[in-house]
Amino acid sequence: MRVFTGTPPIRRAHRGQYFLVVIPVHDVNPVRRTPVVTYALIAANVLVFLYTPGLAGSVAGDSSVSQLCHLQAFLDHWAAIPQELIHHQMPRLVPTGEVGTSAQGAAGCVVAPPDYDKSPALSVLTAMFLHGGWLHLLGNMLFLLIFGNNVEDRMGHVRFSLFYVVCGYAASYGFALLNDDSGDPLIGASGAIAGVLGAYLVLYPKARVWVLVPFLVFLPLRLPAWLVLGFWFVLQAFYSSGEGVSAAGTVAYAAHVVGFLAGMLLAWPLKPGTPPPPEPRGLLFGRKARPRHTW
Repeated sequence: MRVFTGTPPIRRAHRGQYFLVVIPVHDVNPVRRTPVVTYALIAANVLVFLYTPGLAGSVAGDSSVSQLCHLQAFLDHWAAIPQELIHHQMPRLVPTGEVGTSAQGAAGCVVAPPDYDKSPALSVLTAMFLHGGWLHLLGNMLFLLIFGNNVEDRMGHVRFSLFYVVCGYAASYGFALLNDDSGDPLIGASGAIAGVLGAYLVLYPKARVWVLVPFLVFLPLRLPAWLVLGFWFVLQAFYSSGEGVSAAGTVAYAAHVVGFLAGMLLAWPLKPGTPPPPEPRGLLFGRKARPRHTW
C-alpha cells in the first residue's frame, strides 16, 4: 500500500472560457417539437453530478482530504484518461478512496492495484456525464439548453442522440491523440456540446441569439449566431495552441475544437433542407430593424 499526497489535475473538457466572452441567454429560433433528448441529457448530467463524491456539497469547490480521495478514486474509475484511450494500459496503482499518512506525516490518498476492470472506450461515455464543479456543470448545461433544442429539432430525437455521443467520442479521442502521454482524468460534456454548437452554426448561422456581454456591466445584445459561435470557436482554437493560458491550465481546449469541427461536418448534409430562422424584429444593436421588401 502506498500513500499519494498530491492531487493530479483534472482535464475538464467542458469548463471553457464561456463567461469570459458572452453569456447566451436565449435564441430567437422556435422549435416544432419538444426537445426531450436535450432535457434528458441535462437531467442526467445534473443527477450524476449530485451523486459525484466530494463535489455537489461544495459550491466553492473546497473539499476535505477525504472528499478529494473519494473523488480521485471515482474519477480514475469512470473518467477518460488519454494514456488508457491510446495505449490501452491500465495504471499499476490507483487511489482507493481511503486517506493515509506518508512517512513524512503528510495526509494523502492511499493507492493500490485496481480491484476493477475498466474499459477505456466505455470510459469516454461515462466521462461525458461528469463535471468538476457547479460552474463547470451550469456553463455546459446553459449552452446545451439554448442550442441543443434546435439541433435536436432538425435531426430528430434518435439521430441527435447518436450525434451527441459521436461528437463526444471524437472530442475525447482527438484530445487523447494530442496528449497520449497524459494520465490526467478527462471529464465533462463540453466536447459533445461543442459539436452541438458546430452543428448550430452550420444549420442556423443567421439565427439571433440574446447574449450578455461583460463591459463594465452586462450589456444585453442580440447577435447573429455566426458571430457568437464563430468567436467562441476562434477563442477555443487560440487557447488550444497554448496562447493566453497558463501552463497549469486544466481546460481541454483541443477537445472543444475537435468536437466543434466534428459537429459541423456531421450537420453539413442537413444544411440544404433546413428552414431559415424567423426574421428578426424589434431592436438590434440598439436600432430598429429595417423591414424587408419582397419584389
